[in-house]
Parts: sequence; C-alpha cells; structure tokens
Amino acid sequence: MTWTPDAMPDLSGRLAVVTGATGGLGFETACVLAAKGAEVVLAARNAEKAAKAEASIRHRHPRAAVRFQALDLAALSSVQAFAERMTAEGRPIDVLIDNAGVMALPRRETTIDGFEMQLGSNYLSHFALVGRLSPLLIAGGARVVQVSSVAHRGARIRLDDLNFASGYRPWSAYQQSKLAMLMFAIELQRRSDANGWGLTSVAAHPGFASTGLMSSGPGGLMRLALRWLTPLLSQSAAAGAQPILMAATAPDVAPGGYYGPQGIQEMRGPPGPARFDPAALDPDMARRLWVESERLTGVRYG
Repeated sequence: MTWTPDAMPDLSGRLAVVTGATGGLGFETACVLAAKGAEVVLAARNAEKAAKAEASIRHRHPRAAVRFQALDLAALSSVQAFAERMTAEGRPIDVLIDNAGVMALPRRETTIDGFEMQLGSNYLSHFALVGRLSPLLIAGGARVVQVSSVAHRGARIRLDDLNFASGYRPWSAYQQSKLAMLMFAIELQRRSDANGWGLTSVAAHPGFASTGLMSSGPGGLMRLALRWLTPLLSQSAAAGAQPILMAATAPDVAPGGYYGPQGIQEMRGPPGPARFDPAALDPDMARRLWVESERLTGVRYG
C-alpha cells in the first residue's frame, strides 16, 4: 500500500523542530506537520522569510501552531544559542528534522568556524545540534531525521581532509556532506541502542525535488544540466517532502533506516525504503567520523 501524508497520525501535543523550514522541503515538511497538529519550530536564519513562511502555513491551516527560532548553521555559536533557548523552555522534543543545507557551491566557502561550507552547514552543525539538544530529545523519545541525498552514492569520507582544504570539488564536497549525514543517522541509532537513549534515528532523501537548493548552488555546466533535467525528472518540493514525513512519523519505520522515492533511480515517486551505498554502512568509518566530528565541533555525546 502506498504511503501518503494521509496515513500520518494525529500529532497534537507533539513538538517538532525543522531546520531550513522557510522554503522548499523544510517548508513543505513543516506545513504538513503543523496540519497534523504538531507545534512546529521553524529553525532558520532569515526572520523575514520565517515570517512569510509562518503566514503561509497559517493561511493554509488557520489553527497551526508554528513559531520561528533563529538558527544559522554556518555558525556553531548560533547552534549553541538555539539549543540553550530550547533547553530553557524545558520542553521535550518529539521530532527533529535536520533538513537545511547548501549544494555544490561553485567556489570553496567557509563557515564562521572555518569549516568548508557544505561540511559545516549540512553536517557538522547538525551533528552539534543533535548533541546539544540530546537531553530534550531523549526526554521526548524523539524521532531524529537526517535529510541525505541520492548524491551520497559514490562519495567517500576524506578523514585526512574533510574540509577540502586542497583540491576543492563542488560536487564531491556536497556528496561527502550527504554521506556523512546518512552515516550519522545510522551511528546515532547504534549509540542510542548501546546507551539506552531511546531515540529512533532515521534518514530520508527527497529524490530529485525542484527546490531553491538547485538554483542557488551549482554553477557552470552542472547548473545548465539541472535546468534541462529538472522538468523531465524532478518532482515538487511537496512530493519530495513525503519520504521525510514518512521517516519522521510512520510507526513502522526501521531504526537506522533510510527512506526515499520509489521510482526510477529513486528520483521521484511515492516514498518507501531507500538504497544505501555500501560506504554508508561501514561501522568503523562511522565511528571514526563521529570522533572527528566531536573534536571539530567541541560537542560530545553522553
């Protein structure tokens, strides 16, 4: 039976946090969660865009409980400040969706902390966010979702140069960040099981979803190729959000599982189990990446 958001349970009384929720996949995900009764925190950089997103969600769903909290994933200090504000509220978190990211930046850019922008914004800041929110996530028995990509296939973790300090390649850097997010989801489940944290950690990908990420990141020949391919192969952001929503709410998801579209090459179609690249299932590399991520971010779990 095909899963659709109609199958989602009532989420009244649940607290959900979605990063990058002011547009694209994050907005569509937040909108459906709010429609199902969850209180949704729109965690994003831009207050003006957040106000428009809030207004749009409330226009669609007048009773929606949505609110903005500033979070800039290009700065670990912002991650810490966000987590401190959420901790001060003291409310357990039921769902955390690590969605925000950047894609294939044509030139190497760095975060405030000096990380290559895709590694830092897509992966390391989300690693730090989960760690800093872990008391609230554990208290809520939370579902934690990392948004990965079919682009993780063929990637490798460059532990000797995670930040592409030499030989920067836009697509390779993006692929690495998405492989890291998938490995993080799996390793978080391993550690939750070992330590009794009670989390359900999963990953999802949207296939080839038509979002602002496509137009704002890749340059050159890749941008031209995407312009040509998007009308042929892509699906809407709302459709791309469905595997994320499935991962976040379906009662029968597999802990440490991965979900995406079921069409050709997982580019589009209804959601279901997705295919892991073998590199994502390497427990030794996942452990080594975790240790390095703790060192780089200064955030240690447990």
